[in-house]
Amino acid sequence: MADVNRGNRPLSPHITIYRPEFTSVTSIFTRITGNALLIAALLIVWWFLAASYSEDYFAVANGFITSWFGDLIMFGSLWAVWYHFLAGLRHLYWDTGRGFEIEQARKLAYGVIGGSLVLTILSALAL
Repeated sequence: MADVNRGNRPLSPHITIYRPEFTSVTSIFTRITGNALLIAALLIVWWFLAASYSEDYFAVANGFITSWFGDLIMFGSLWAVWYHFLAGLRHLYWDTGRGFEIEQARKLAYGVIGGSLVLTILSALAL
């Protein structure tokens, strides 16, 4: 039998009622930072290949990597490494079956964000 009320009900989750949770956004960022790290890795590989190819080609690659834009990319990559690492530790903790309570999951999300920022700054200052 056909559902005659189908047109009157919103789809679930409908765009007007769905609100992403903080913990889901941080989990999605784990995937985004993982993909961003691939791009940074490709830049580093390009730099090494340029060093092995010729002095002129290395000057081009090194000029890009050491430019303000290259520094920005590498600093962002440093943050992505720490964020991805701490989020991975959070997921390992979740694999033990703990930390799923809403308040504890929110604290872990804040810990991942805050910890990644602090560790990034400390790492940048140490370099």
